[in-house]
This record gives sequence, structure tokens and C-alpha cells, in this order.
Amino acid sequence: MKKFLLFVILILAAVFASCSNQSTQSSEPAATPAASKAPAKSLPKIVAFGDSLTAGYGLDPPENYPSVLQKRLDADGFKYEVVNAGVSGDTSAGGVRRIDWAMEGDVRVVILELGANDILRFQPVAEMKKNLSQIILRAKTKGARVLLAGMEAPTNAGPEYRREAREAFIDLAREHDAELIPFFLEGVGGMERLNQPDGIHPNASGTKIVVENVYKHLRPMLEK
Repeated sequence: MKKFLLFVILILAAVFASCSNQSTQSSEPAATPAASKAPAKSLPKIVAFGDSLTAGYGLDPPENYPSVLQKRLDADGFKYEVVNAGVSGDTSAGGVRRIDWAMEGDVRVVILELGANDILRFQPVAEMKKNLSQIILRAKTKGARVLLAGMEAPTNAGPEYRREAREAFIDLAREHDAELIPFFLEGVGGMERLNQPDGIHPNASGTKIVVENVYKHLRPMLEK
């Protein structure tokens, strides 16, 4: 019983001390100006929307391409927030299901990097194209411009499938007046020293090249 009473006394003492401290702070007029300081203005957004190549599979967070792109933009004085909306394993169909929530806020540009998983699974190119078209339309409806990342099918897909896949991205860019990165992994794909052991995902060095591929097409969009 004595222990219980002691416990109650200690709790009451702590509560009293807290209230007393708050009362003292509220009586000091000098403490209020800091709270009235205007918050920093939020920046317009660039949404990097894609699969594991965007999410940064196998990389530390500062090494993924949206993070490196953010540093590149900051260094050149562009005031944008790059949002990593990459989901590993995502397909074009998955992108259709989640594009709307990715467009929250003041989104100015969407870097659309999807389709690689469709192609690796040899999904019908027409279906992939239809899904990517829906994503582009929804992004544009929200007032964002789209930078579309082209993908290449692997050599074992056969010449006809490879041609269809390549042309799908070219057609989408033309039909929707979107900017096109002809091949997202240009200079990286198939280069062992620039990829992780799986031979698919860029390592930190390869990611820097990917960022330059993206930035070369993104910068003119931001300067307009």
C-alpha cells in the first residue's frame, strides 16, 4: 500500500511540474514569435513513377535514381521535389491502379518508367500499350507533363516482339505528345560492371548513367 501511495505521489508531482512549466512558458511573450514563423513553401513535384528500376532495387536509398536526380536538379538550381513512386515488380496494369494517388499535390512532371516487367513476362504488347496510354492520360488530366521511358525487349524475345515493344513507346509518345527517352537503360543494359549480379538492375555506378539519360530529356521540359 505504501508503495502504491508513493507511486501516486510521484505521478502527481510529475504532472504538476509539467503544468507549471507550460504555464511559465505561456507567460513569456518572447517565446511566441518562433511559432508564428511562416512555413517553407512546398515545392512543385516531379513524380518518378515506375517499377524496381525506379524504386532502387538492391540500392541504398540515397543511390536510387530519383534521389540522385534530386541532387542533380538541386545542383543546377531547379526547385522541385522528386517523389519516388517506384514499386518493385510492378507492371503497366499495376500502374493504372495506383496512378491517381501518385498524382496528389502540385505534380508538374511524371517520369513514366513502366513496361519492363510486362516485356520480361512476354505479355501482349498491345495490352501494355493500352495501360501506359491510360496512365499518360490520367497524368495529363491532372495538368502534368509526361516523360516516357522507353524499354527494350531481351534478345530471346525474338525480332518481331522486340520490334513491337520498341515501337509501342515511340507510338505512345507521338500519340500523346509526350517526351520520350528512347531507352531508359541506354549505356547500362548488358554492361556487367554497371549492373548488380542479377544483370537486370543497375548498380550505383549504372544508376548515375541512368540519371543522365533522364536528365538530358527532363531539363528542356523544366526550362520551357
